[in-house]
Amino acid sequence: MAARSIGSLTLSFGLVAIPVKLYSSTQSANAISFNLLHKGCGSRLRQQYVCLKHGTVVERDDMVKGYEFAKDQYVTFSPEEIKALDEAGTHAVDISEFVPIESIDPVYFDKTYYLAPDKGAAKPYGLLTEALKESKRCAVGRWAARGKGYIVIVRPIDNVLAMQQLHYAADVRPVSEVDVPKPDVKPAELKLARQLIDQQTAERFEPTAYTDELRARVEAAIQKKVEGQEISVAEIAPEGGGKVIDLMEALRASLEKTDAARASASELGPRKAPKRVEQPAKAARKASRR
Repeated sequence: MAARSIGSLTLSFGLVAIPVKLYSSTQSANAISFNLLHKGCGSRLRQQYVCLKHGTVVERDDMVKGYEFAKDQYVTFSPEEIKALDEAGTHAVDISEFVPIESIDPVYFDKTYYLAPDKGAAKPYGLLTEALKESKRCAVGRWAARGKGYIVIVRPIDNVLAMQQLHYAADVRPVSEVDVPKPDVKPAELKLARQLIDQQTAERFEPTAYTDELRARVEAAIQKKVEGQEISVAEIAPEGGGKVIDLMEALRASLEKTDAARASASELGPRKAPKRVEQPAKAARKASRR
């Protein structure tokens, strides 16, 4: 199924303006969520807000938003006051500079969107894409939406431009706040660690090699429940852990384990893709036909 556009934007830099369509890069609809039900009758529950002082349920019309500036002391804001403080939404990404993509630490990365050329913008869109690919740079700009202002970068993925929101510097905790003692690494230990890394190094990251095993288990359990089957709750024994006594022995054992795993994989041949678990929604439709 083709992706559906969720909005329109204009990429602006200098005197150049490129109209583009905005697409979500992720599929939140695939997420599995559970609803809270009444245990006795199975009906859905409704969330309510209770006043801590009077112990009564407060309706939405009687609610106001407040900011706690001191312990149990608040200043309140009306919806109109909050709306006035919101960032005015724009339909443009104003590009201010171009930087090497390697200069942006992934810790700043946030939500990603795909961009596609709008009507009549195929050539400038393609030109910007190729120029970014050749220069190995990304565009940095600003975008305002949903009452907030964002820093964004625009970078090419194959022949498609992706717009990625970035966290502001004030929102990223400095690594200096994490107390890590200086390690006492011996050359022999470092050599073994490097060998282990080299042994498990791949040409590139392949996201399709990793599957959501938890999701598959949840889908299978839901399907069994829909079909009226019982599911067994097996206790999972915790893996042995504890403090590593001999680091050198642990590294050597890891190298031997990796060697054995590679030998076994080569004997079995190419790994087959895991069998897809039937979606719970499909299972529900099948059950309803019975």
